[in-house]
Amino acid sequence: MTASTPMLITFVVYIAAMVFIGLFAYLRTKNLSDYILGGRSLGSFVTALSAGASDMSGWLLMGLPGAVYLSGLSEGWIAIGLIAGAWLNWLFVAGRLRVQTEHNGNALTLPDYFTNRFEDNSKLLRIFSAVVILVFFTIYCASGVVAGARLFESTFGMSYETALWAGAAATIAYTFIGGFLAVSWTDTVQASLMIFALILAPVMVMVATGGMDSTFAAIQLEDATNFDMLKGATFVGVISLLAWGLGYFGQPHILARFMAADSVKSIPAARRISMTWMILCLGGAVAVGFFGIAYFAANPQLAGPVTENPERVFIELSKILFNPWIAGVLLSAILAAVMSTLSCQLLVCSSALTEDFYKAFLRKGASQVELVWVGRAMVLLIALISIWLASNPENRVLGLVAYAWAGFGAAFGPVVILSLVWKGMTRNGALAGMIVGAVTVVVWKNWVGMGLYEIVPGFILGTIAILVFSRIGSGPSASMLKRFDEAEQEYQDAHL
Repeated sequence: MTASTPMLITFVVYIAAMVFIGLFAYLRTKNLSDYILGGRSLGSFVTALSAGASDMSGWLLMGLPGAVYLSGLSEGWIAIGLIAGAWLNWLFVAGRLRVQTEHNGNALTLPDYFTNRFEDNSKLLRIFSAVVILVFFTIYCASGVVAGARLFESTFGMSYETALWAGAAATIAYTFIGGFLAVSWTDTVQASLMIFALILAPVMVMVATGGMDSTFAAIQLEDATNFDMLKGATFVGVISLLAWGLGYFGQPHILARFMAADSVKSIPAARRISMTWMILCLGGAVAVGFFGIAYFAANPQLAGPVTENPERVFIELSKILFNPWIAGVLLSAILAAVMSTLSCQLLVCSSALTEDFYKAFLRKGASQVELVWVGRAMVLLIALISIWLASNPENRVLGLVAYAWAGFGAAFGPVVILSLVWKGMTRNGALAGMIVGAVTVVVWKNWVGMGLYEIVPGFILGTIAILVFSRIGSGPSASMLKRFDEAEQEYQDAHL
């Protein structure tokens, strides 16, 4: 039995378990609401871990450890920004979004919510927001496919082309079959696996390098600036890393978890569970990359794959330091991170195409069974496009994620926040904010740059556009104000 055989068996068992959960969810999926939002039935624990797992994609176990391995603790600003952004998102957005979507036509998707919240009979909000979702999520899905391909390529010696299909197949299968319930239930399993891997791996790396003092001494000897949080940092650079936290307010796959909670009263408990999980996972990911510096400095003969691609640092340490069966479980955590995020991204794209184009414009009288099957077909379509985008072996996971994260954060973040806290916001303001935010990200990324992460100008200009254009033209209608006040009152009553 070769070393890769136990890992292969572990992967097959893990994937089979996820597909089995998908089949079980299939039996619970009766209509489009079940397929897209699980019938709004998620309790605190599943809501919390599903939100966390859908957020932390392959970049948590590949992109972030790789960045820290390469540059030291100066890359940790991303983790600080993400923790702050996630906490604020749970605190100010989660509960309000849960009640506002229910009061505004029982909206199942963000485009649906925007359309009903602002009584947009022109359907422009629905069309533009669905287009933003499709463009940026297809890029985001591609990042998940790349991460899965890297995992299969490194673990089993597959060609990149074969690994692309192997990595994506299982995720497509259970998302296609079981929809939102399958995605949420598997997320809970996957989140548990991820936290196990990210606590165990850095501890074992530290043991292998002789304990905490020896590890830190080896890192210091390799390059003392690895400990410097401000190494090579500029004010703009630190702001850019912290600004990742702004992205949370506009991520449709995370916001969908808030919308699917069984009650607004479940949110506070879910927040505590999710933030604890997130802090431990991010701390573990940073520690893997940081302690990996010491391990590969002491074992340069093993450093070849990591030198070639730093995003393999977790993979290589798992294969070297653990029994193949345990390594298989740890590497399944990367697959879990990839699958959990990719599955919910595929589902959000599918829901945008099904609910916001097919049902809204092509087949207004379509049956629930028809809509569910159209949703499944859209999962396949988006997956195939993502695999095609990911086919370039030079792709880096973190770069693809950064672009999509900024696109959603700037296009939807200001619109979501202000729609929940300001009843004077109008359709014109929402549309202007979305367009300005999305266009700014694309223009800044491709033509301006200046070292500043594109989410910063996109978020600021999008917010300004909402404030300005909401004051141009007629104000909100009496029915919009009434729904807003009723939803806000329900939220306040739930938090007394």
